[in-house]
Amino acid sequence: MNTQWLFKTTVPQTMDGKPLRYLLHHYWLLPKHLVFSLRSDERVLVNNRYLPVNFPVHFHDHISLTFIPSDFQHPFPQVLPDSAATLKILYEDANLIVINKRRGNKTHPNQPGEIGATINHLAAYLKTKEALPYMVHRLDQETSGAILFAKNPAVVPTLVAKIATKNIKRTYLAWVVGTDIDSQGIIDFPIGLDPNDKRKRMIDGNHPAKSITHYTVLQKEDGYSLLAVQLETGRTHQIRVHLTAIGHPLVGDPLYNPDDKHPFLLLHSWKLNIPLPFSEQVIEITAPLPAHFDDFKLSLLK
Repeated sequence: MNTQWLFKTTVPQTMDGKPLRYLLHHYWLLPKHLVFSLRSDERVLVNNRYLPVNFPVHFHDHISLTFIPSDFQHPFPQVLPDSAATLKILYEDANLIVINKRRGNKTHPNQPGEIGATINHLAAYLKTKEALPYMVHRLDQETSGAILFAKNPAVVPTLVAKIATKNIKRTYLAWVVGTDIDSQGIIDFPIGLDPNDKRKRMIDGNHPAKSITHYTVLQKEDGYSLLAVQLETGRTHQIRVHLTAIGHPLVGDPLYNPDDKHPFLLLHSWKLNIPLPFSEQVIEITAPLPAHFDDFKLSLLK
């Protein structure tokens, strides 16, 4: 198991002349406490020598970053491994991995000693590589598709920040009830807790938070619409609550469309557009549609 994590990269042209601190905090989105630790211990080097963080860096300068366990609150998470037999990997490199999550699997356990979640299956796979899985974001249990995990703690802060700032773009596919819906739209209703059901969220519920969802209609068929959905914010159940609020609940949603008779929630994490940590490379990962999506579409065409 690694006890330090070393990254070597170069300064991009857009950061030419910017202070090193700006590159670390504003461009690579490292939190201030981590920038402080790297600076204090001289674990950030420019062209193989220490440079104060208020000094400018230049295009093509070589940057070396060394992270150690004490930089992180949980450098070695305790995740029980489960069978990796059902794990479907969409992308993997030295720092991160994208899994095609199965509908019905939790992202992570809710109780100590619990197994069977996606992260447990991933832990079994990574154990053979002497690596650990690190949470970056989550998907609801009934949502299928692409989900991103880190393979070391050093890239977790920047990946989480990239999701929060929407530098990582997530596109979902959702079948909803009804076809009387604008071809595209923005839903901007605050979402809070449902005081009558702790499992649910609601518009203007307790402790509401700003919530914005963008959608585009891709197809209309026999009383249903297929939407591509992007989140500007990332609230629990945001897509499900917002589309229900405009009169188009998701097909198969047991919480927000309980009278629907379809057996499975038709919400799929379709595409992830990811700027790789400490790199200029951007990748796009597409998760193939699961069988229950194909089955539903075929049922509409009969």
